[in-house]
Amino acid sequence: MRSIKFFLVSGILATLILFNFVAALQGYQSSMEEADRLFDNQMLDLARLVSSLDFSTQDIDEVRLGNDLTFQVWAGDELVAAANNAPDLPILEFSPGFGYANFNGYRWRTFTRFDTPRNRWVIVAERTDLRFVLAENVVIESVIPLLLGIPLVGLLIWFIVSQGLRPLAALSLELKKKRANDLSPILSANSRVELDQTIESVNGFISRLAKAMEREKRFSADAAHELRTPISALKVQLHNLGSDIDTSNDSYQQLQQGVERMQHLIEQLLALYRTTPEQFEANSTELDLYAITQQQIAMLYSSFERKQQQVELEGNSAMIIGDKFSLETMLSNLLLNANKFTPAAGKIRVRVEENTDEICLTVEDNGPGIPPQDRKTVFERFYRVDRGAAAYHPPGCGLGLTIVNHITELHNARITLEDSSFATGSAFKIHFRK
Repeated sequence: MRSIKFFLVSGILATLILFNFVAALQGYQSSMEEADRLFDNQMLDLARLVSSLDFSTQDIDEVRLGNDLTFQVWAGDELVAAANNAPDLPILEFSPGFGYANFNGYRWRTFTRFDTPRNRWVIVAERTDLRFVLAENVVIESVIPLLLGIPLVGLLIWFIVSQGLRPLAALSLELKKKRANDLSPILSANSRVELDQTIESVNGFISRLAKAMEREKRFSADAAHELRTPISALKVQLHNLGSDIDTSNDSYQQLQQGVERMQHLIEQLLALYRTTPEQFEANSTELDLYAITQQQIAMLYSSFERKQQQVELEGNSAMIIGDKFSLETMLSNLLLNANKFTPAAGKIRVRVEENTDEICLTVEDNGPGIPPQDRKTVFERFYRVDRGAAAYHPPGCGLGLTIVNHITELHNARITLEDSSFATGSAFKIHFRK
């Protein structure tokens, strides 16, 4: 997962580490050069000290320099004095200045000085390995705190970046918590200047979406409402016409079925746009899902009786929070859907189960069922399952399951479509959270 916080912290920390590395490397080199100058000055002072000694009266054993330093004093070809770790031969050619020599298994930094008053050469030497170790220890001790401070600086950068991105995280959390039907604007009381334009754009989009949805609802609801009157008038005229002509005529029957289908479509449209989130929240109360299911089966029993279908209701009382009208509409559509697609003398089973964390409503039948490839699209508006030219196609408007899905979402529930427990058929299961 790509994170802005991780990118900023890693980028800043990588830049800081690179800068510190370059600075430490440069500091190391300059510090080593400075340490060399200090040790060379120490050798100059040592050469002056040795030059000032009178070895005719001074005991050579009293001059203790340690294993890392040594000296020789030459008067022509004669070795006047030398440290106990100095070789018998000249350390290097008599030439004033600094140089390097190898003896006693080590490499030495040397300084040669001609003592004019005493007419003698003074050679002092210092082991380069010990000099390098001492100088490196001094430099490392100054660099280590800088390196050890990098994790602390990283934590500080992480904290600062986290605080800086907190408004963005708050905005992201607020958008994530928004429900699909929540079209209220985002509040920007504690936002930063950089997020104001983003919040303004999102609120503008939400506003345009809310207006578009409101226009759609208003148009559909107004159209359905206005069509009720002419449909009612058409049914009255059709009834009057039935007293003058033979009602068994195919044209009359098709006309009557068309008018009934149109009326059903209008009622479904009104039901769809009546179950709004605002109305749901206002009318939500504690309801017995089993009792509502029992009432709806009783109200629609004549439809099942006409097709000689067997309807079973299983379960016990189960209390949920919901809107009674919405739940009645949902159950009515599920039961009528099972009634339409279940053949005569078929079986329909309705079950209300209460589990540990949910209440499940199941409506299943032994009809032809719904193919797996169509189960994700049956809840779309006006979608009808293609069962082939020879199959039975009961009349319908294609909105019943759309309304069921809409009401399910309003109740923060989920709907699944599975195979029926019968030999054939489908099972609609709605899972309500407790």
